[in-house]
Amino acid sequence: MQRLKVRVAALGVAAVAGVLAWALPATAHQTRATVTTVNVTAFDIGFKLSAKTAKSGVVIFKVKNTGKLQHDFSISGRKTKLLNGGQSDTLRVTLRKGNWAYKCTVPGHAAAGMKGVFRVT
Repeated sequence: MQRLKVRVAALGVAAVAGVLAWALPATAHQTRATVTTVNVTAFDIGFKLSAKTAKSGVVIFKVKNTGKLQHDFSISGRKTKLLNGGQSDTLRVTLRKGNWAYKCTVPGHAAAGMKGVFRVT
């Protein structure tokens, strides 16, 4: 009789553990990484961004060069390939809170106005 009580108690503990293993992940606070897409139009000589701010997380910059000159888009130490007129490229960057400078790295283009600041909140 004593062995039966011990087995029943052990089964009870195992059942509670099983329920907790199933229920706890469902009740835990789940966070989802924020992903923002920003369309960037590069033209001679400037940028137009569809948004100038985003929440911290992944920001996908979809860059299209509508100008005749070659341009790229650089932010947070990363940049697109050099784009001829009509070409596009995508840049995926993880940004935390703060102000992030962006620019075209073609010599003289940033000085001529192809630069700005992207704000992350």
